[in-house]
Amino acid sequence: MHDLIERVFLGTFPAPALAARHDGAVLDLGGARIAFTTDAYVVSPLEFPGGSIGSLAVYGTVNDLAMCGAEPRWLSVAFVLEEGLPLALLERLTRDLQEAALRAGVEVVTGDTKVVDRGRGDGLYLTTAGVGVVTGDAELPSPERITEGDAVLVSGDLGRHGVAVLSRREGLRFETELRSDCAPLNGLVAALLGGGVKVHCLRDLTRGGLTSALVELAEARGHTIEIEERAVPVCEEVRGACELLGLDPFSVANEGRLVAFVPADEAERALAILRADPLGAGAAQIGRVLSSAEAKGGPPGVVLRTAIGSRRSLDMLSGEQLPRIC
Repeated sequence: MHDLIERVFLGTFPAPALAARHDGAVLDLGGARIAFTTDAYVVSPLEFPGGSIGSLAVYGTVNDLAMCGAEPRWLSVAFVLEEGLPLALLERLTRDLQEAALRAGVEVVTGDTKVVDRGRGDGLYLTTAGVGVVTGDAELPSPERITEGDAVLVSGDLGRHGVAVLSRREGLRFETELRSDCAPLNGLVAALLGGGVKVHCLRDLTRGGLTSALVELAEARGHTIEIEERAVPVCEEVRGACELLGLDPFSVANEGRLVAFVPADEAERALAILRADPLGAGAAQIGRVLSSAEAKGGPPGVVLRTAIGSRRSLDMLSGEQLPRIC
């Protein structure tokens, strides 16, 4: 997916907002600023522990806007329905979508509906677009603001969403039911920005998880990011499931987690703000952006300091571990 975007789409569309490789575009409307994003959802199954394609579509779009430093306001939703989708299921998913919108403080204001032939739509696909309002004149979080010495924070434990979806899809049973971390992060981001923390960059950890997000940012900005394996929060249930299934929890998708880059001297204040919110209760500092001298002239990327003290590179997967996850 990363190669496809780099080769085909970024090479075809010249807009500077796309070149920023952010979660959305921040646009200037003659003095006023808005953030704009769009996303498609093809998750299977349509319902999973802790959420559904309806709530996922809202939270994913809201979170992309929040990562741009915007206050999410309005959504559009397009439904692509497969012939034969049970009406009761569609009504349930639509209610999930509206309840998620209310929780996130946004409105669904426009949309579209299409029906495809039986066997050609896998039940339901959703496409959303979102608009958010940017207030104030402060610099917004952006990949280009990542700076040597920045502390790298995560808002909570990783891997819950991917394992929850996989367990329902494959009929796996664990002693404790794992629920997706699917949640709106706009309130958490608003608290962080409203608390005066100089947030350099934010990224939600969706497809490809922590590893893909960090590698994309490091390579795009020419930095080396060092992560402490012991510092990355992963709950025992997720760790055990990943070991059983041969998955890397750092590369499993999340839908209610973010990574933040902040100045090192503001890391403790940022963590206190995050931990004051239930969605950030498990926040932790997991690493930092190395200086050029510390990187020793090596190529940009992500280095993991393992639990036994060795160092190895974290690379994007050559294929997607868990397809149809978001």
